[in-house]
Amino acid sequence: MKSKLTAVVLATVVVASTAAAAVPASAAPVKAEPTRCHTADLKAGFATGEDARPEMEQTEKQTQAYIWFTNQSKRTCTLSGFAGVDMIGAQETDGTWSLARSSKKPEKMILEQGDTVDFSITLLPVGRSTPQKEKFVPAKFLVTPPNETEHFSLKWPFGGQILKQDGATHPGTYLNPVGR
Repeated sequence: MKSKLTAVVLATVVVASTAAAAVPASAAPVKAEPTRCHTADLKAGFATGEDARPEMEQTEKQTQAYIWFTNQSKRTCTLSGFAGVDMIGAQETDGTWSLARSSKKPEKMILEQGDTVDFSITLLPVGRSTPQKEKFVPAKFLVTPPNETEHFSLKWPFGGQILKQDGATHPGTYLNPVGR
C-alpha cells in the first residue's frame, strides 16, 4: 500500500513541476473580459436627428424610433439582449404598455468609455381620427438596460399616436435588441 501511495505522490509532483515549467514566467497576464454595463454606467436618450425621427405624421406604414445608450463609466462594459421598455400614455385610458420583443437575435455589444449603441422601436402610428379607445398617445418611456432593474425615464419628443395593441399576440409596435 505504501509503494502505491508513494508512486501517486511522485506522479503528482512530476505533473505539477512539468505544468509549472510549461508556463514561462514572462507570460503576460490574461486580460479579463469586460463585464456587463449597469444602469449607473450609462446615459440614455432618444435619437432626435432628422434621419432618426420616426414618421409619426404618416399612418400607412410602420416607422422606427431609436433609443441610445452611452457608456459614461471609466471602464469597458458589454450590453447584450433587449432593453425593457414601458410606454406611459398621455390619456387617462392609456395606462402603461410594456412593449413586446421582436424575434431578432441579440448580439453582444462591447462599449468602451464614451461609446454609444442604440436599439430601435418599431411603431405603428394612427391618425387623429382613430377612435380614442384604439389609440395610444405616448408621453413617457421607462427604459431599462438589458439585465438591469433600474430604468431611465425619457419624455417622448415626437408627438403622434400609436395603434393600441397592448394585448395583441403580434403587435405592430415592438422593440428590437440593442445594436439592431
